[in-house]
Parts: sequence; C-alpha cells; structure tokens
Amino acid sequence: MTGHETRSRPSSRLPLIALAVAGVLALGSLLLPDGGPSAAVPATTTGAPAAAPAPPACSEVRESLRPTGPLPAPGAMPPGSTMAAIAARGRLIAGVDQGKYLAGYRNPITGQIEGSDIDIVHRIAAAILGDPNAVQFVVLDIADRANAVRDRRVDMVVNSFTVTCARQENVEFSSAYTTVSQRMLVPVDSGVREVEDLAGQRVCTSEGSTTEDVLRALPLGLQVSTRAGIPDCVLDLQHGRVEAVSSDDVILAGLAAQDPQTEIVGRALDNSRYAVGMQPGQPDLVRFVNGVLEQARADGSLAASNQKWFAGHLDQVPPVAPAVYRD
Repeated sequence: MTGHETRSRPSSRLPLIALAVAGVLALGSLLLPDGGPSAAVPATTTGAPAAAPAPPACSEVRESLRPTGPLPAPGAMPPGSTMAAIAARGRLIAGVDQGKYLAGYRNPITGQIEGSDIDIVHRIAAAILGDPNAVQFVVLDIADRANAVRDRRVDMVVNSFTVTCARQENVEFSSAYTTVSQRMLVPVDSGVREVEDLAGQRVCTSEGSTTEDVLRALPLGLQVSTRAGIPDCVLDLQHGRVEAVSSDDVILAGLAAQDPQTEIVGRALDNSRYAVGMQPGQPDLVRFVNGVLEQARADGSLAASNQKWFAGHLDQVPPVAPAVYRD
C-alpha cells in the first residue's frame, strides 16, 4: 500500500522523462493517515521569559548503534519491539523522494517508486514483514525530512539523508550505506570546469541541504539560491536564472541522464554519507536496520544496487560505506 504528497509543480519545458513522471503524478493517489501529533497547547506566561543560554555548538558526528546478534525471522519480531508494532500495522512507513531519478523516483511506465534508496526500503520491509512491497511511501521535501522523523509521520527516512551533527539532535541515523560527493551540474557549452569558474555567479541548491552551507562558505562571492527540491533548481538552470546547480553526484547523475544538454563537472566540494534516519527513542529499530545493512554489505546487494543505478552515469560508482559503531 502506498501514499504520497508532493509540493513542487512540473514545468512544460522539462525533459521527456520528467514530463512522464508528472503525468503519472497527476493521476492522483490514496493518502493514508500519517499519525501526526495533535497541536500542542501553548503555555501561559506572566512576563517576558529570561533569555535561555545558547546551546553548545554541535561539533562531532556520533556513529550509529551496533546490531545485537542475528536478525529475527521476518514476521517474528520480538514482542513489544518497534519492529513488532510495524509488523502489527502491516506496513512500513518510509519517507522518500519521487523526483530524484536513479535515487528515488516514480517510474512513468509502472507507476512505482524506484531507485537506490528505494532498494533499501524494500529490503528493510522484507526483513520486518516478509514482504518487500509492504511499504507506505510518504514523499518528503528535502527540508522536511528531519521534521517527518521528529513528528512521527514516518518510521524512517531513506531519502539521500546526509548524517550531520545538527541533524542528530532530532534524528538517530543508521550506519552509512553509501558515500557521495558534492559536485556541479552545468550546461554542456558553459565552459565551466571547476567552481572557481563560477565566481560571483548564481548557483542553486536544495533548501535545508548540506550543500548550501558548503557553497556559502566558499570565498567566491557565489549568489546562492535555494529551492524546495533540486528539480526546481534545474528548471532555473534551463531558463537561465542560474548558471549552475550543486548537489550530490548521485542526484546530479539522474538529472544529467534526463537532460543531455547538461553535464556534471568539477572536483568534489564535499563528501557525505547517506544513512537511514529514525527516531532517537527507538534504538531497537536502529540496531535492527543496521543488522539489515550488515547483511546487504556482506551479500553484495548494496554494491549491486549502486552498480545497477549509477554505472554509466558517473565516472565512479559511489562506494558502499563501511559500518562504524559507537558501542
């Protein structure tokens, strides 16, 4: 069973595959309850509150939680566990994207959401419920991923979710499953080879992403604009409103595959690790997901998924990240 919600609007000038995706989305879908919390009642105050001390700066990313022994058999989750509650519901609720071709996108032929991130969702669903398709997909904007976890709208987010210290204030991450590099997408005739060629020019990236911080920190006077999603940035590029789009190479690979008038250029501006985002109060689920990822590393399915989706689209297929734990 699936459900989705979208926030961006397609343009009539998108490449063919993007138009096909938009056509599928226009057919409509069934939205299932998301289990969001009710509105909180504001506290009554009698005067101006004292200024709270500034929280200490977040300076170190912590690693994930180690799996505890062999995985239980699908459909036989430990009583009282988070996984047992998911199994009783009959479906895994996963926050994903449907607009990142190759990583997480809606196939215009089948109508199904597919990609490297989606392969991981199916594997986790199979491990808990015995059925890889027992998934309700909730489509999220980049900036809404941590909020969806915090507000318990989803069981987990598998959506090009980079592990950062700041995000760990509200999200517990699995071990990383792949390593990606931040690069640039430009028109093929732009003459841009490295980010220095864009000094003082306009560059777009997704709102709330780590790439925005990297771009703003460069001493090049870049005019950085943000959009809800990278496909919106590509529309700006196609209409001449920006000179480049910057994001992770796996995301740019899908965009370049859809629009042959663009290309990926430049050295890596940053390296990031993607992981599954979950609620901090559910360590049993985090350890379980890490066990699923351990199996996927060992049997080669993580590497095979990256090879399937990105070979031929990137000069180097993103490597599987090794597991590192804090306990």
